[in-house]
Amino acid sequence: MDDTNDVEIRRSARRRRTVTAYREGGRIVVCVPAGFSPAEERRWIAVMVERIRTKEQRRQPSDEQLLQRARDLSRRYLDGRAAPTTVRWSAAQQSRWGSCTPSDGTIRLSERLRGTPSWVLDYVIVHELAHLLIGNHGDDFWELVGRYPRSERARGFLDGLDYAANSPGSTEE
Repeated sequence: MDDTNDVEIRRSARRRRTVTAYREGGRIVVCVPAGFSPAEERRWIAVMVERIRTKEQRRQPSDEQLLQRARDLSRRYLDGRAAPTTVRWSAAQQSRWGSCTPSDGTIRLSERLRGTPSWVLDYVIVHELAHLLIGNHGDDFWELVGRYPRSERARGFLDGLDYAANSPGSTEE
């Protein structure tokens, strides 16, 4: 995809040297000083668009990267006992953050998690890894999930996303 069509340049007379960039809707917004020459502006836009793309790629790992991440999380928090065979993104996960099939070791993660902080994604992976070991949400299950240090914080983050998506006045259906 060519990001140049999805870039908005905002020039500011008050801005002297700093350049910032962020996502707003589907566009990348690059804020530059109004005094930049056209060449400086082009160079900084390219730099900032690349930074945004790199950051987004880190937040949206491939299925193979997800599998490696899950194996590492299993070693760190579950004594390596959970052994996933595949971990992949799923567009079909609309009401759950993730699911797993213990009989074949597969884990599926909702595409709604793309772009969330890595610690939130890690929590969902640990949750599904725990399900590879324990099928229900009993005390033993929550003890395993609780080994992940940001469990409570991640659950709160996900509750907030659910609330925002399902509250009255939400733009999402």
